[in-house]
Amino acid sequence: MNNHIQISPKWKWVSTLLVLIMIAYVLVYPPLKKIDEAAVAKVNGVAITKTQLYDAMVGSGGEQTLDTLISEELINQESQKSGVQVTDDDIQAEISKIQGSYGSDTEFQQALTSYGMTLDDLKKNMKSQVLLKKILAPQVTITDDEIKKYYDDNLESLKNPEQVQASHISVATKEEADAILADLKNGGDFTAIAKEKSLDTATKDKGGALGYIDKGSMDPTFETAVFALGTGATSEAVKTSTGYDIIKVTDHKAASTPTLEEKTKDIKQTLTDQKLSTLASTWLDEQKTKSTVENYLKTKA
Repeated sequence: MNNHIQISPKWKWVSTLLVLIMIAYVLVYPPLKKIDEAAVAKVNGVAITKTQLYDAMVGSGGEQTLDTLISEELINQESQKSGVQVTDDDIQAEISKIQGSYGSDTEFQQALTSYGMTLDDLKKNMKSQVLLKKILAPQVTITDDEIKKYYDDNLESLKNPEQVQASHISVATKEEADAILADLKNGGDFTAIAKEKSLDTATKDKGGALGYIDKGSMDPTFETAVFALGTGATSEAVKTSTGYDIIKVTDHKAASTPTLEEKTKDIKQTLTDQKLSTLASTWLDEQKTKSTVENYLKTKA
């Protein structure tokens, strides 16, 4: 959607290790002992060598990246000792959890892009996180009292806001919007027109479908229009920050307060993730202390 939705995701938790991976993700550096002196570039005939490139990369984040690689190796060694394995389904489940913490798939893709990553890059770097969570999971216990306390302390944020299920067709001018409205009134198909004419690349292939939208998460002008529509109704041309929208509402859900029983599973997962995040940091520190780790970058420095 064209900047209408401004969602602050609930359940937005990413482990310490994932943050480390996403921020430190660059390149795996070549070995210290033998570096090819071949040129990687030339400027007016003057060569820039692999050694120069390597030294520059080390100077601009090499220690942090190496520390990540050391952590990953410690995790791999512990998983082999304990017999912990990770499947593709495990990794996909973790990816789905992260995707679900964003307001839309578009926001998730934008977050990946901001870190210079693709979905495939993220999947490749998820194995260590999932392994670590499996290694530490037996140490985590969540009690009924903890779940009840979390529910009581966070009830306001756990409430379900009023929602509408809507689709839209986004165009640049009111003339285009009025022409589409006339077509719709003459029996035109909303989905087909959205696929053909909507400027919103994130939704046009889905017939303009926006899914369920929370009240309080959108551009005020768009929100006023969409929540004023009854189920099955289509708006007139709505002026937005990007042009004009025609909106169709297909369902409406009133605000509601979930019961403790309804939220127990989600709360337990949230508390588990929080404890795993804390454990992950201390566990890695302990492993580095009791393991023989030879860091040649620090030696070189």
